[in-house]
Amino acid sequence: MKTSTKKNIILLLITIILIVTPLIVKKGAEFGGSDDQAETVITQINPQYKPWFKSIWQPPSGEVESLLFSVQVAIGAIVVGYTLGYMKGKRKSDSNR
Repeated sequence: MKTSTKKNIILLLITIILIVTPLIVKKGAEFGGSDDQAETVITQINPQYKPWFKSIWQPPSGEVESLLFSVQVAIGAIVVGYTLGYMKGKRKSDSNR
């Protein structure tokens, strides 16, 4: 087996372990976002606090919000992947000259 293949398999296993470990260690825990928790703490510290602004648009449901977040993540991954691939290809073509 090639060295790069071994490295990729090891990295994949480490990634799976990092993803699965919190789910095993904290069974039944709610993995929510920090926005609501921050609002709760701020309200406890200063009950008169008023937010500076309100959202322009509120998604109709949590599923739509998750979908939009996933699309944003996918677009970011595509941009990063394209950029890294472009840079690697450019470096490879420059070294062939």
